[in-house]
Amino acid sequence: MEQYQAAIKHLFKQEFAKMVAVISKLYGLQYIEIAEDIVTETFLVATETWEHKGIPLNPAAWLYTVAKQKTLQHFRRDKIYNEKVLPQLSLQQTEHEEISELNFSYQNIKDSQLQMLFAICTPAIASEAQIGLALRILCGFGIDEIAEAFLSNKETINKRLFRAKEKLRNEKIQLEFPPENEIAGRLANVLHVIYLLFSEGYYSKTQNEILRKDLCIEALRLGLMLTDYDKTNLPKTNALVALMCFHASRFNARQAGAEALILYAQQDTALWDKQLINQGIHFLNLSAQGTEVTSYHLEARIAYWHSRQEDTPEKWGSILQLYNRLLLINYSPIVALNRTYALYKANGPQEALPEAEKLKLEHIHFYHLLLGELYKSTDKEKTKSSYEKAKALAKTQAEKQGIQDKIDQLIR
Repeated sequence: MEQYQAAIKHLFKQEFAKMVAVISKLYGLQYIEIAEDIVTETFLVATETWEHKGIPLNPAAWLYTVAKQKTLQHFRRDKIYNEKVLPQLSLQQTEHEEISELNFSYQNIKDSQLQMLFAICTPAIASEAQIGLALRILCGFGIDEIAEAFLSNKETINKRLFRAKEKLRNEKIQLEFPPENEIAGRLANVLHVIYLLFSEGYYSKTQNEILRKDLCIEALRLGLMLTDYDKTNLPKTNALVALMCFHASRFNARQAGAEALILYAQQDTALWDKQLINQGIHFLNLSAQGTEVTSYHLEARIAYWHSRQEDTPEKWGSILQLYNRLLLINYSPIVALNRTYALYKANGPQEALPEAEKLKLEHIHFYHLLLGELYKSTDKEKTKSSYEKAKALAKTQAEKQGIQDKIDQLIR
């Protein structure tokens, strides 16, 4: 039974978003909630039927057939099909032809999902709501999972998604590719949402390890989907995909159980995924075409150097130079903190300490961890004080314990 439920859950995650995208493409985004309900009902029927008869040889085809029937029945039953949708689409077809209009071919699914991605990433909707919609509509995540990812509750997430869908309706957002002259501008927002989605998984505060990985995998899938379309297969797209590949390659080495986060210097490099690293190098090479250099290019190159196992002056010198460039085009306190760590690794604590003290990122526990490391060779009291501040600010019990271990080592 457990294996059966796992198979259904995997199939739901795999097919839910495809089916919602295809139905929404045909009938319009104003009916996106109806599309979700139809697909959910289809899976309920599948669960009840397959429990007794077993999963069919081609479960996706079974789902598509039932979804077609349920979609047509719904629109006819509520007279929406005849009174609103039919005149708008100017369809004059037999029942057989109407059902066949719901096209679940590979190409149509792919096009529908890509168009849905652009629709969801409209500037009319706030970034946080875009991520929520992407998780629900494009990745098939349940409301419980989205709530956990955002450290929120179901009611809040439902309200946020409802408002976002209302915005799609009110703004009359169409499920179609933007005009060619607008794609580059809209792509910037799409890439940003995928970047934020990946970050939700990679730097997630949820203790659900499977959910963290799923978020990263879905973000990477969306990025790869963009590389399959000529108009969006641009150097900056490849740079983002490379960045995600490099980071994802170290996912297993970063985790030790549900809570523990293993910092880069302590990671077991044997756990790094070499295949993902090679895939990252492939997309990094593709990103080098053209003259544009985005923050994704610089972050991808930083991540590439982090995927190199050897700890050499060349490695940290290169990372430092990349952070210097990144600060100029995309300043953030975290980038500045990471740049200071690279300065420490490249040139030593004497040069890095004054730079670190200038940052004054008192609310970030990694800042105090860095200060503790930099004070180590000159002032053990300041090292201990910094570690104690870091422990007080740390979010998880595992992080607190790791910092306490550092404090205990000082006392010995």
